[in-house]
Amino acid sequence: MTLPFEAFAPVAALLGMLGLAAWVFTTWLRIRHGYPLENSWGKAVYPRTSDETSERIKLLSGENAQLRAELSAIKERLATVERIVTDSSYRLDREIDALRGPAN
Repeated sequence: MTLPFEAFAPVAALLGMLGLAAWVFTTWLRIRHGYPLENSWGKAVYPRTSDETSERIKLLSGENAQLRAELSAIKERLATVERIVTDSSYRLDREIDALRGPAN
């Protein structure tokens, strides 16, 4: 004996409504806690930006530029130290003697 479609229709409607309610609830939670909404491809639909976020980005960009400049200075110093360390001592001695001047 098979049951008619009418017997499953209320169960299917109830499951559909529960699914819709769950989707609305999770979307509400994401909005409330500041998560950006996403489309079906995972991209933010309405990215949340504020003055505080913009100011934080500016500060971090400035700090990033400062750290990059410091890193390049450290790289230059390291290259100089590597050149001194790998240079032969004989050549270094000759350069030091040349800086002292002619021997009398």
